[in-house]
Amino acid sequence: MEERGGAEEQRTMREAERAEVVVVGNIGIDTCVYLYGDDIDWSVEGNFTENIDCVGQAGGYASRSYAALGRRTAFLGTVGDDPAGRVIREALAAEGIDARGVFVDPQGTARSANLIYPGGRRKNFYDGKGHMTFAPDLAVCREVMAGAQLVHVNIPNWGRRVLPIAREVGALIAVDLQDVVNAADEYRRDFVEAADYLFCSGVNHPDPEPLARALLGAGRARALVIGMGAAGCALATREGGVRRFQVAALELPVVDTNGAGDALAVGFLVSHVLEGRPMEEAVQRGQVAARVACAQRVPKRMISQEELEIRCGTMHGVDEGSRGE
Repeated sequence: MEERGGAEEQRTMREAERAEVVVVGNIGIDTCVYLYGDDIDWSVEGNFTENIDCVGQAGGYASRSYAALGRRTAFLGTVGDDPAGRVIREALAAEGIDARGVFVDPQGTARSANLIYPGGRRKNFYDGKGHMTFAPDLAVCREVMAGAQLVHVNIPNWGRRVLPIAREVGALIAVDLQDVVNAADEYRRDFVEAADYLFCSGVNHPDPEPLARALLGAGRARALVIGMGAAGCALATREGGVRRFQVAALELPVVDTNGAGDALAVGFLVSHVLEGRPMEEAVQRGQVAARVACAQRVPKRMISQEELEIRCGTMHGVDEGSRGE
């Protein structure tokens, strides 16, 4: 009886330690180049800038955001067997993120050079290394995903291989399509068709409604959130059409928009999927998380649950305990 009880206790402990959320995506070292002036001076060979390296890219920001909000988080991705890869593994460990599914990319650790203008506007230059040809160990992916409520995918090419596993283990699938140019893009089709929730940047679509209709019509997603920068964001659902939300009314500067879309998605998903809040409230909470991300240069401190509650209460003039249901 004691052996049986001990085995059941160990099983219960293992289940309690399983990740609530698994992030699937690219992670790498970003070099953020902050301009001192309003633009590059192309008339001279050299420009003086402030250059800062950090752990970044969509997978990095998303996984760190979930962990900061107190969620048990695992990450599936790749790094190189190189100094940059070791920095990333150490950073994930320091934030309590399960890195059993961090595989070695023979081509090395992904890199990004991000040119950031005053006011937060940016141009990003990605080097995804081997993500187009990498083949993950699906048995490891299944083990990491087992028991997760949510799988958040940031469209590395190999990520489409784990979509059926996420469905098999009973997790909801959220996909961030990043900056969509063409809603019928073949690269994104598998991800669009698999998603229960979709996110994307509307930077290439000033009017979000045609994009929303196309993406929701192409798959099974219940909802789509489109980040629209200074214009706020849009929430599209099958039943309710498209609603627009203004940017969160917080007195914070905008200095660097890297990670803002990831913070918006994570804030929404934690609030709606994991906490059961209405979509409209979840959008507003995601907007607050995004606004805090925009107010910082790298390395960014992702918003905590405590700070999110305080800022949301301040913005709405109520505390969480008096929020109407």
